[in-house]
Amino acid sequence: MSATPPKLVPRPKTAAARKDRVRNILDLLDNMYPNATCALQHGNAWELLAATILSAQCTDKRVNEVTPALFAKYPTIQDFAHASQDEMANDVRSTGFFNNKSKSLIGAAQRILTTFGGEVPHNIEDMLTVPGAARKTANVVLGTAFGIASGVVVDTHVQRVSGRLDLTRQADPVSIEKDLMKILPEKRWILFSHQIISHGRALCVARKPKCAECAIDPICYAKDKTITA
Repeated sequence: MSATPPKLVPRPKTAAARKDRVRNILDLLDNMYPNATCALQHGNAWELLAATILSAQCTDKRVNEVTPALFAKYPTIQDFAHASQDEMANDVRSTGFFNNKSKSLIGAAQRILTTFGGEVPHNIEDMLTVPGAARKTANVVLGTAFGIASGVVVDTHVQRVSGRLDLTRQADPVSIEKDLMKILPEKRWILFSHQIISHGRALCVARKPKCAECAIDPICYAKDKTITA
């Protein structure tokens, strides 16, 4: 099996053609990943927030190995808020950056209890005041827990795949998110992130992407395509 060489893939030359290409990409993603959703296991919005904080610089697989015992030990936001940081740091040690993460988890719980009555905020402005919740984390929680399209989640997969698909030419997550929000329908912001993350794990991997197996191959002109499998 072989993929289409980048030089043989036609590039859109007009705004209308670029819009059609984006629509085509979304249709292909729908066919490839119709049921894509957040991989972090959680039972409620607070657990999703905690898991997302832990997922920084860590795989979802590792987080999912840690959170069952963590949530059993600290079953409520109140338990997190009153936890010992040293003890919690040890509990989340295997996720990396455990001192910062334990501090964020306890701080997030305290902030939500004291400022938001124990309820995880339902808007981006309030979410961004919670310790450990930058835009990516806030977008994950609002989108997955509440179905609120506050923005586009930009993790390493979204950053890499969006660049390869020429949906953005920016390097930093905030600028990438702005580009994606401009070209994607708002109703697709949540699902798009889940689909692109799934795609980045399954086929559009960092090294030697599996382009010959990819349905998007005929309209992808990424320079680092793998031509022969």
